[in-house]
Formats: sequence, structure tokens, C-alpha cells
Amino acid sequence: MRLASSAHTSRPWRIHEIAGDFQLEDVWALPTPGGPDDLPHLVEQIAGGAGKAPSPVYRALFAVRWQLGRVFGWDKDDGGLGGRVQTLRDRLPTDLRDAPRGPDVRSAPFTSVYQLHDEWAAEIANRTVHAVMHIGWVQDGTTGTYRGQMAVLVKPNGPFGAVYMLGIKPFRYVGVYPALLRAMGRQWQATADRRNSMA
Repeated sequence: MRLASSAHTSRPWRIHEIAGDFQLEDVWALPTPGGPDDLPHLVEQIAGGAGKAPSPVYRALFAVRWQLGRVFGWDKDDGGLGGRVQTLRDRLPTDLRDAPRGPDVRSAPFTSVYQLHDEWAAEIANRTVHAVMHIGWVQDGTTGTYRGQMAVLVKPNGPFGAVYMLGIKPFRYVGVYPALLRAMGRQWQATADRRNSMA
């Protein structure tokens, strides 16, 4: 479920200190009910990229995107982290730099920035955009349980990047996020017994 921007901006996340020059693109409630200490399980699930891609539409959209990236050179190393832009890890205050970094995402080119008890941030950069996936762990006021919350923060690369983000918005809302959230919820439920046995 898509949430209001205030669901992210009203919370004292550490990402606000680091990515203040990024714009908040989306905030989503994740179908991952759990206890107060379950964020590491969600991070492991996202970073591990277990299971097949969520849907044929999802797979097709990403196949087209990666093909366009190859043709137009959007994803070359010199357009990404350490090339066109510096990693957000260079902005971290000492306490975050000394904290666990968290895992990189194996199924996509997201690099972890930091991981805390209730939040995890990973970044990606190419010739179109520098973006952050922020995963927070929040108490669900309606059920008293906890769940994940995903915010997407972006810094488009000039006018082209802004047009790119505008152009992909309908595809993200129709073909990407719904399939991704359904798959995430199914995988979360499928691993519930393992998480409970570790509690």
C-alpha cells in the first residue's frame, strides 16, 4: 500500500541527515508483519533476492530497462558510484560509519550504506539517477505488530534524469511495485516458521 510522504518524513530516520538533497519519490507499507527485532530478516530477504522475479510483466519491464541501459550506456561504471557520484557512505557521521554496513543486494546493483536496528539504506547510481532504497521497521498502529516500510529517494541526473523518472512512473506504479510487494509478502510468509524458530 502506498503511504503519504509524512509516513517517512515524520520519523527520525538517520537517512534524513545524509540524503537531505534527495527528493522523496515514494513510500510503501510492506506486507511483512513481525516483531520489534525482525528488520534483519527483512534485510536478508531483500538482499538475498531469493526466488524468481515477481511476475512476467515485472521481468519484461526490467529486461527492457537493462537492454536500454546497455544500448545507451546508462549503467557504465563511470556513471555510477565512485564515478559520476560519490557514495553516501562518504557522508556518514562517525557513529554510522562505525556501525554495521549491511549487505549489498545480490539481485540488483544496490550497495548498502548502513544498517541499524530499525532502518537500512542501500544506494544505486547510473547516468539517469542516484537513488536510495530506505527500509524502515515501524510499529503498525492498527495491529500492534511491526512491519517494513520502504521509501525511495532520488536525485535525478539533470533534465534527462528528471524526464526519465517521470517517464517510468506509470510503469513503476502499475507493473513494478504491486508485483514486488506481492512477492515480498509471499516470501515473508513462507519463511515465517524459520523466523519464529529463531526467536
